[in-house]
Amino acid sequence: MTNGNKQASGEDSLIARYFKPLATDAGAFALDDDAAILKAQGEDIVVTTDAIVEGVHFLPDDPPDTIARKALRVNLSDLAAKGAAPAGFVLTLALREVDGGWLAAFARGLGEDAQSFACPLLGGDTVSTPGPLTVSITAFGRVGEGKMVRRSGASAGDHIMVTGTIGDAALGLDVLKGGAVAAALTGDPTGKELLVGRYRVPQPRSTLARAVRAHASAAMDVSDGLAGDLTKLCAASGVSATIDAPLVPVSAVAAGLVSRGAVTLETLICGGDDYELLCTVSEPRRSAFAEEARRAGVALTAIGMVTAGTGAPRFLDGEGGEIRLTRLSYSHF
Repeated sequence: MTNGNKQASGEDSLIARYFKPLATDAGAFALDDDAAILKAQGEDIVVTTDAIVEGVHFLPDDPPDTIARKALRVNLSDLAAKGAAPAGFVLTLALREVDGGWLAAFARGLGEDAQSFACPLLGGDTVSTPGPLTVSITAFGRVGEGKMVRRSGASAGDHIMVTGTIGDAALGLDVLKGGAVAAALTGDPTGKELLVGRYRVPQPRSTLARAVRAHASAAMDVSDGLAGDLTKLCAASGVSATIDAPLVPVSAVAAGLVSRGAVTLETLICGGDDYELLCTVSEPRRSAFAEEARRAGVALTAIGMVTAGTGAPRFLDGEGGEIRLTRLSYSHF
């Protein structure tokens, strides 16, 4: 993402107009070079990347500012799960056409979040594409040497904890597509708005990064569905898990839909785009972790235990019976 050429190309002009104001870090060189500098400052640099694609992660008529926010926030969610503080990001934007109004709103939303989460734009690229609009972000975070929290640290006896509520984003997508959830919420615009908001603009738990680093034995964010992502964490750690399904936190509107039979619990725990934190925490550290979450204003719920073995995690109903899941999570392939 460079724009130093005296005879600026269309791409250079686009970058200068919409994205140069976001490059506030000195290491970005005002986007006038081919690369940026990110100083390690004696810490480890954590790197994560996620792309969001039109028709897969957002809909063609979604507001451009929410698309920008989602693109950055899904990466910030990964950093939080690793216990890392945001340091900056690079952006690749593949556009079918140059629409000034769309780009202005996109850049505004991206810039506001970059400032709010202290994660400045460092550089990137803009390209044209005949295919779907695609936004790819690579984000960088800082963490003390050797302190990044991995998926592989869970041990039998650890508590399994999640932030926020699970399943709202999948329901929000159904609302936008005019599916069964939309029909069930006819006459409840507030409920629809809540669910759509959860799908379009996730809430990365960046304020818990330090607590995750201090107390979690393993962690990841829930992006493809709680059941599937827990399975991944357990596989990386060489353990299994037992989840008390009634303890999985859900919003009031989601709980109402389940009680009315409009959706199943499987829809909630296997749907994607939650971007909540999934952590394992040893018994001695559980109270301290919960207290830090309380001070940060983030809901935190214990939903089960890590167990010995390598079998798939088990989800139990209120009577202790195992819930048989027909799928574990969203999959691109």
